[in-house]
Amino acid sequence: MESRVLIDEAAIARRVAELAKEIAGDLPDQSPMVVGLLTGSFVFMADLVRAASRLGIQPEVDFMAVSHYGATMEASGIVEVHKQTSLDVRGHAVLLVDDILDTGRTLSLVRDRMVEREPAWIRTCVFLDKPSRREVDVTADYVGFEVPDVWVVGYGLDAAGAGRELPYIMAVEPDEDRADETDEQ
Repeated sequence: MESRVLIDEAAIARRVAELAKEIAGDLPDQSPMVVGLLTGSFVFMADLVRAASRLGIQPEVDFMAVSHYGATMEASGIVEVHKQTSLDVRGHAVLLVDDILDTGRTLSLVRDRMVEREPAWIRTCVFLDKPSRREVDVTADYVGFEVPDVWVVGYGLDAAGAGRELPYIMAVEPDEDRADETDEQ
């Protein structure tokens, strides 16, 4: 696999701190419900929650499991919710956190489902935004970085299970014979 670093560890740390400050300034209260979309968001969300806590924010945290990549690098077009949040969000401030906004199908579906549960305030935050791939008209309220149309790994995102542990974001070009084995991003 060919690869190159797109976003280094220091840039990520700076941007996460900036996002936490921006979000903290917009929150209607100091105790939001933060819901991450597994599995790719777990590293970003952990750093974001810690950065927000340094600003006096005391979030309640939960995760949803949602996917639409399956076993390939191309989105299937079908979004599946495997685990719903167990939080009662009615009347509360909710921040949805995802790793990457690509086609827009996942964030759109999850946000719409969350709105049906009647939170008092809802915003979306994505670590990476890939607008060139958008198929659904959706934008995130908070964006860490915009990236080109390349496959990325690191900082929670993976290729066939590899790369999630990297503290930076890499663009990768998969080997032709491994492209069919690549897991969701």
